[in-house]
Amino acid sequence: METIMENAALLKAIIENAIDGIITINEHGIIESINPAATRLFMYSSEEVIGKNVSMLMPPPYHAEHDEYIHRYQRTGVPHIIGTGREVVGLRKDGSRFPFRLAVSDVPFSGRKIYAGFIHDLSREKEAEEKLKDYTAHLEELVEERTQSLKKTVKALEQAKEEVSLSLEKEKELGQLKSRFVSMASHEFRTPLSAIQLSASLIDKYAESFNNPNIGKHVGKIKNAIGNLTTILNDFLSLEKLEAGKVEPSFSNFDIVKLAEEITEEMQLVAKQNQNIIYQHTGAQSIVNLDQNLLKNCIFNLVSNAIKYSGENTFIEFNTEINASQCIITVRDNGIGIPETDHKYMFEAFFRAHNTGNIPGTGLGLNIVARYVRLMNGQVEFKSVANHGTSFTITFSLT
Repeated sequence: METIMENAALLKAIIENAIDGIITINEHGIIESINPAATRLFMYSSEEVIGKNVSMLMPPPYHAEHDEYIHRYQRTGVPHIIGTGREVVGLRKDGSRFPFRLAVSDVPFSGRKIYAGFIHDLSREKEAEEKLKDYTAHLEELVEERTQSLKKTVKALEQAKEEVSLSLEKEKELGQLKSRFVSMASHEFRTPLSAIQLSASLIDKYAESFNNPNIGKHVGKIKNAIGNLTTILNDFLSLEKLEAGKVEPSFSNFDIVKLAEEITEEMQLVAKQNQNIIYQHTGAQSIVNLDQNLLKNCIFNLVSNAIKYSGENTFIEFNTEINASQCIITVRDNGIGIPETDHKYMFEAFFRAHNTGNIPGTGLGLNIVARYVRLMNGQVEFKSVANHGTSFTITFSLT
């Protein structure tokens, strides 16, 4: 009973302190609960909305459509907004409107079904998009000022990145409450991501008969975006487990050459055009006593980075070596390298080198690698020169 009360208190604390709005409604669209973030967004008190139809928070045409979405789902079982996310417009108490991302889940509760809506305000994003559109149009008209304008944009992006890094550092200080929330949210994202991935693959298959390269190109973009988001979720889940002390190495004897060859074959499939991963082993022995899953994660991360930060038509060297006293794993590329001023920060969580530009990433990968290696009593080091490639070395003592 105490555990149930603690879990209920934790869930209430998460909802009450959530950054996004959370509203629950019954099968008739009547609001049953609303968290503080949602009341601030819509400028209503909880008393003003609880017991009212949720359509009061939506302007036409969303006002008239919302009940039909629920009735259609109950009638046919086919979701329109239930179990999916979409952009909609909200209506504040003062009559103003704002865009937000709405994700709705149906939740069986006490023998009946309620619907939970998660509301993420998109006002800033939309304003930023509009500003970017206007700014781009202006740049096309004023070609002679393009260089100076781009410098200002780069400076603004760097400042925004620094602000995001500071925000992320503050988020880390929220402790175990946020850690549990991240884990819960990451798991919830996996189901829709899997559905999107499957649908994209089916679209690609069914579109073969149309022989339209544009379909394949856009399906590829969807798959890449899903892959990037999945990687981000995996990084956050790994970090949450590390922070919670849930990761304990399980040592066993295995053939590192066999593992390395499997990784090489798998990563070659996702390499860029004419990127070649060259694997080589040195030493008469190939059996090591380590945690195979943690080591595989480390190597995957390093090879993935080498692919990401290297160009097409390049080689990525992947070597393993076992001598009398050590097991040494090396991943070397000829990519963009790491600026010397960033070297001391590379294994810190959420840090990314200043020359990564628009290449996607969370800044968590190397932090996770370093922590996994330490759990296996190893060391990880790197050497890098900007624009001249990077070499990462993981070393384990065998004595």
